[in-house]
Amino acid sequence: MTNMILSDMSASVTELKKNPMLTVAAGEGLPVAILNRNEPVFYCVPAKAYEELMDYLEDLELNAIADSRKGQATIRVTLDDL
Repeated sequence: MTNMILSDMSASVTELKKNPMLTVAAGEGLPVAILNRNEPVFYCVPAKAYEELMDYLEDLELNAIADSRKGQATIRVTLDDL
């Protein structure tokens, strides 16, 4: 059976157990696919890359909200109204 690996780097579970920080560093800031018996079981994602991914997802959600409200009537308020 073939598996799609969605990262440029991969490491075995054994390599990850031996030296987790070296495994993360090998990805040079990008996710590392962790393989068990040559099948991907999870992705080791550095904190910075994960934070960027969460920011991107939040932006997508906010854009979807803005798009759904497009064309609605606008309501003018002043700071005193708030």
